Amino acid sequence: MLSIQVKYDGEKYAFSKGTTLLEISKRFQKNFKDKIIIGEINGILSELSTPVMTSCEVKFYDRNSSTGNKVYELGLVFILVKIFNDKFNKDIKVIHALDKGVYIKCNDITEKDLELVTREMNRIIDVDIPIDKLLINRKEAIKYYTDRGILDKVELLKYNTNTNINLYKLDNVYDYYFYNLPISTGYLNDFKLHFLDNNSFVLLFRNIYNPKLTYKHRKKMFDEFEKYYDFCSNIGINTVSDLNKSIIDSKINDVIMLSELHQNNDLYEIAKDINSRKSKIVLISGPSSSGKTTTSKKLGLFLRTFGLNPKTMSIDDYFVARKETPRREDGSYDFECLGAVDTKLFNKHLEKLLEGEKVKCPTYNFITGEPEYVTDPIELGDNDILIIEGLHALNDELTKNISSRYKYKVYVSPLPILTLDNHNRIKMTDVRLLRRMVRDNETRGYNASETLMNWPSVREGEEKNVFPFGEEADAVFNTTLVYELSILKTYAEPLLYAVDESDENYKDVVRLLNLLKIVLPISSENIPRDSIIREFIGNSVFK
Repeated sequence: MLSIQVKYDGEKYAFSKGTTLLEISKRFQKNFKDKIIIGEINGILSELSTPVMTSCEVKFYDRNSSTGNKVYELGLVFILVKIFNDKFNKDIKVIHALDKGVYIKCNDITEKDLELVTREMNRIIDVDIPIDKLLINRKEAIKYYTDRGILDKVELLKYNTNTNINLYKLDNVYDYYFYNLPISTGYLNDFKLHFLDNNSFVLLFRNIYNPKLTYKHRKKMFDEFEKYYDFCSNIGINTVSDLNKSIIDSKINDVIMLSELHQNNDLYEIAKDINSRKSKIVLISGPSSSGKTTTSKKLGLFLRTFGLNPKTMSIDDYFVARKETPRREDGSYDFECLGAVDTKLFNKHLEKLLEGEKVKCPTYNFITGEPEYVTDPIELGDNDILIIEGLHALNDELTKNISSRYKYKVYVSPLPILTLDNHNRIKMTDVRLLRRMVRDNETRGYNASETLMNWPSVREGEEKNVFPFGEEADAVFNTTLVYELSILKTYAEPLLYAVDESDENYKDVVRLLNLLKIVLPISSENIPRDSIIREFIGNSVFK
C-alpha cells in the first residue's frame, strides 16, 4: 500500500495513503488534555473523517482551544436543533454569547421542557450518532429548505455563489453550518442548559473560558443586547440576508442613518445621566477595538451641551518605569496587568484634582520606558469633568482612594445580534478582530497575519482585565453598527486575500473570508465622519 509522509509538530511520520485524520490523531492524543475534535491539513480545517491522500502537515485541536471551542459549540447546537425539531416541532435561534455561554431563543418553553431536552441530549451523546458531512448542489439545497418552509436557510444560501455547498446530517436532520462540526455526537459530553424565561435559555459548555460550566447572569449586558435586538427587529435587520436585501433595495442609507441615530441617542442618554449625578470622573473601558476613543470624544461633546467642560487623563501615562514592570512566565513584560500602572501616584493625583489643586501629570515616554513631566499642570474647576479611558478603568483597584460618588463607569463594547441564520451566530470577537485588522493596517502598517498572530494575547488580557468588570459599570454602551460588516468587508477582504496559504493563521483567514463572502459590500461615502466605524476605516473627525 502506498505510503505518505505526515508532518506533525516538526516531525515526520509515515502513514498509509487514505488514512483518516481520526486514525492519525490517535497517535498524538496523549499530547492533549481532552479528546481531539478537529484536524487541519496544510492550514485547512478538516473533519476527522477526512482521508489524507498526499504528504502534508497536520495539526489537531481539542476543546481547550478557540478552534476546538467553535466546533464543540456548533455540534451541541446541531443536537439542540434536532431535539427541538423532533420533540416540539419548533426551531431555535442562536443569537449571541452571554457570560461565556450561548444565548438561544425559542418560543414557549418551560424548565420542564429544558430538562427533557437535557436528558435527550445526553442520550444522543451516549449513543454516539455520526454527524455526516455531505456535498450538495446549492440549488437542490435551496429547494429542500424551500419545500420545508425553512426560509432563513433559503435566504442565506442565495448569497452563496458556490455550485455545491456542505450540509451536515444528524440522523433525520440536515443543516447548514458556517464552520466545521465534530464527526459524531460522542465528542460532546460536557454541557449544561440554563433556563432564563419562557422564550430563552443559555447553552453552556466546558471550554477554555468556562471550565466549571457556571453561569452568572449579567443583567446590564443582557438588557443592552435585548434593547439592540428590538431596535434591529424594528428596522427589519436581524440577519445578514436582511442587510443584503437593504443594499439590493437601495435602502442601506436609511439603515446607516437609523443605526447612527440610535447609537448617538444612547450615548446622549449616558451623558444626561452623568450630568444628573454630578459626577466628576468618567471612567471608560472595554475590550480591544470597541471604539473607546471615538466614544470618549463624542461623549465629551455631549457633556458640553450640559455646560460641562471635559478634560482627559490617560492611564497609560502612569505606567511604572519599564525596569519595574511585572513580567510574564516567559520573561516578557506584562504591560496589561494592573501592576504595570503606578496606582498610588494615580490616586494621589486624582485626590488632589478633586480637592481643587493643580497637578502636573506625567507623560510616559514609550521609547525610554520612563515617565516625564513636560506638560502644563491641570486642575478641575466647578464645571470641569475628567474623562479617563483605559484597560483598567472599571477596576476599583485603579481608583480605590476615590469615593464612588465622584465616579461614573462606562463599559464600551460592540454587542452584535446580527446572525447568518437561525443557527449560525456572528461572534463579537470576529467583529472586533475585523475592526482591529483594518485599523492595524491603516495606522500601523500591519498585515492581516500580524493582527491574527497578536489576537490570542489580546483576548487573554481582555478575559483577565476587562470582561470581569463590565457588570460593575453604571452604563453599558453598545458600539455595534448593524451595517458595519458590509463596510468592513470592503477594507478587510483584500488584507485577508493577501495572506499566503502556508501562513500559520490561514485557517482563521479562511473562516473570516467565508463570513465576508456572503455579505454584500457598501461604500464608505455615506458613513458620517463622527461614526465609530471611522475609528477603524479612517477619515474620522476625531483625530
